[in-house]
Amino acid sequence: GYPGNFGTIPTNAAFISETLKHNGYNTMALGKWHLAPYTAYTAAGPFTHWPLGQGFERFYGFVGGETDQWAPLLAQDNQFLEIPKREGYFLTEDLVDKTIAYIADQQQANTGRPFFTYLALGATHAPLHAPKKNIDKYKGRFDKGWDLVRQEIFDRQKKMGVIPANAVLPSRNQGVQAWDELSETQKKVYTRLQEVFAGFLDHADEHIGRLIAAIDDMGIRENTMIIVVSDNGASQEGGKDGTSNTDRYRNYNPDNAEEMIKKIDKLGSHESDPHYPIGWSMAGNTPFKRWKQDTHAGGNTDPFIINWPAKIKQGGKRNQYHHVIDVVPTILEAASLPAPKMVNGIEQQALHGVSMIYTMSNADAPSIHTQQYYEMLGSRAMYKEGWKAVVNHVKGEPWSADKWELYHVAEDVTES
Repeated sequence: GYPGNFGTIPTNAAFISETLKHNGYNTMALGKWHLAPYTAYTAAGPFTHWPLGQGFERFYGFVGGETDQWAPLLAQDNQFLEIPKREGYFLTEDLVDKTIAYIADQQQANTGRPFFTYLALGATHAPLHAPKKNIDKYKGRFDKGWDLVRQEIFDRQKKMGVIPANAVLPSRNQGVQAWDELSETQKKVYTRLQEVFAGFLDHADEHIGRLIAAIDDMGIRENTMIIVVSDNGASQEGGKDGTSNTDRYRNYNPDNAEEMIKKIDKLGSHESDPHYPIGWSMAGNTPFKRWKQDTHAGGNTDPFIINWPAKIKQGGKRNQYHHVIDVVPTILEAASLPAPKMVNGIEQQALHGVSMIYTMSNADAPSIHTQQYYEMLGSRAMYKEGWKAVVNHVKGEPWSADKWELYHVAEDVTES
């Protein structure tokens, strides 16, 4: 029901999977597939925008933006599966098991063909689910509250060189209460929700490590390019209190801390459907301000990691400006392929974005991605040569009321 949100990606913008498949790659997609129109979420499709219709030869995962991690609604290829019922099942483990199996199958067939694997975990999207041992690992870690935790993260980022020594921590996001103003019940509930989030991420990290270890064991790590990236800033969708039940929240009947504390030990389990409060997502977005769904840096700035032992000899941090649209050109250059002019008989639109390969051998090379437009739910931003103009559009307000802000982000990375 929203312009630009139909999920029907045009055929003149063919997926990288389609291009690679036509050039001899085996292609496989696993996990989240939030790339089809809602009308296609049926057992009868249409399957044009499902993975097998977009250049993937195999698919195992879930169609849509999110699913229960303990009891996911799964699909394989173009067919829905029974919800898993086995004791101790968890989606991340299943997805990594299947990814390892798919790659191992491809390798043992001894075709000599390269492969492209797209793995999109449900972690750490809501609902925040995690095994209890992972959640309990963080017990007490966040008791000091989001204001102090945020400051500690900021100080650590400076010490590690992630941000410049002169960076300024923005003031608390609008709508976030000072931790010291909260009741003991609120503190207890909010802290547990953050422990659940941390356990969820920790568990995902553990299984990404297991996948990489399997690639090592197969003897193919050296010339496999591994890209790890998140999809947006930390989420504001949990609201002020967070929730133990996202369905209630979406139906404008959110639960409060007094209700949640009665089931605090069940948060993160299969008996819950939780999301954390905006105070913790603010801390998670350190050193930036605002959240997912915004065009300020907190909305769309993410860690981006590339590992490719055969080509990256000088590891470490890179400071060039790049955008997610640069991923496809990077893969194409890595595969020594030009951007396709025709795919399946359809003329392709020009590729936006530039390859990041040049940064692998020269950490100090000047950035060649110099300009970028952003838009999200009415908020807009334009980046150009170290400067950024950005506006936070308030839903329902006239466009003429928008207040633009201008930052020299080359010097002021936190838009302060």
